[in-house]
Amino acid sequence: MTVADAPRAMAPERPDGASNANPADIGFWALVSEDYRTHGSAFFSQGFWALFWHRMGNWRMGVQFKLFRAPITLLYRIMFKATQILCGIELPYATPVGRRVRFDHFGGIIISARAIGDDVTIRQNTTMGIPSLKDMNAIPTIGNGVDIGAGAVIVGDISIGDGAIVGANAVVTQDIPAGAVAGGVPAKILRRH
Repeated sequence: MTVADAPRAMAPERPDGASNANPADIGFWALVSEDYRTHGSAFFSQGFWALFWHRMGNWRMGVQFKLFRAPITLLYRIMFKATQILCGIELPYATPVGRRVRFDHFGGIIISARAIGDDVTIRQNTTMGIPSLKDMNAIPTIGNGVDIGAGAVIVGDISIGDGAIVGANAVVTQDIPAGAVAGGVPAKILRRH
């Protein structure tokens, strides 16, 4: 049996979204204001609105009394679906997202990650998620300062290290070390820092 044939351990449980996972070092409206500035202070930026509803979805989990939370949850679910349809960005609130994350273009973005760090740039047609239905928890972790090119696919229980660059249309199925540049199908390390 080769290493590739060896059974792989199941990934740890994905975040369940049972609590407010917005960055704790900044208040809700200050975070929204920062997201707005990160998206060029463009009110109609699809990336800003995807993050706004993501942040709202998390904020509502801090409302302890479920009767008060219920109408906010209804609003969130409606606007989450509207954001998918109108902005082309699927960003569930259960994915913890850091500060100053930028969706640099919109459309065809599907995000299912264990966490996304601070100062990350994500471009159009990016997919993050599971590589197969055999392990629904096998989702990636994106470090701080990662730059993800258009059309990138990042799947599996893998980590993209701080400051890494994922090239356009790369298919990433293995860890990328901090500061490395990866590209190709399947992605290979093209340069290390």
